[in-house]
Amino acid sequence: MTSGLRTAEQVIRLVRANEDIAHHGDGCPSGVISRAESEMGLSFPPSYRRLIEEFGMWAVPPVEFPGVYQTPAGGDKLLGSPAYTLEDREALGLPPHFMVVMHDDVWDVVVLDSSQPDQDGEYPVYAWNPGVLEGGLMEKLADNFGKFTLNECQQHLS
Repeated sequence: MTSGLRTAEQVIRLVRANEDIAHHGDGCPSGVISRAESEMGLSFPPSYRRLIEEFGMWAVPPVEFPGVYQTPAGGDKLLGSPAYTLEDREALGLPPHFMVVMHDDVWDVVVLDSSQPDQDGEYPVYAWNPGVLEGGLMEKLADNFGKFTLNECQQHLS
């Protein structure tokens, strides 16, 4: 098992062990995940895919991980990463190789950079602030989504 998948499994155990604080959905079927990837023109890295399969979306307040989900009010529309990614491409000029995994008050837009896969197919995690510089200001947050998410969850569940 890769480092990203190991940390994703740790996140799953941590969220489930703290369901009095953490919240999550019921998971996301593979067909919906494939549709989300197709709509964005990007593939989910293994750690993010695993967490989306398990939860769909999840939160460890105050941090929310939008993942991929649908609501009765939204009908067939995919929400979370697909919606944020497509909206931010249009409104903010998000580069096409970035996948939005979170909007945050501190970091602005948290993205996965699919142009830099590692040997396990994981993408690095960056904070992207579109308004600071031409092309956006980038700050690396983690080597993969599993590590990023585990760190965020541990901080808020300690």
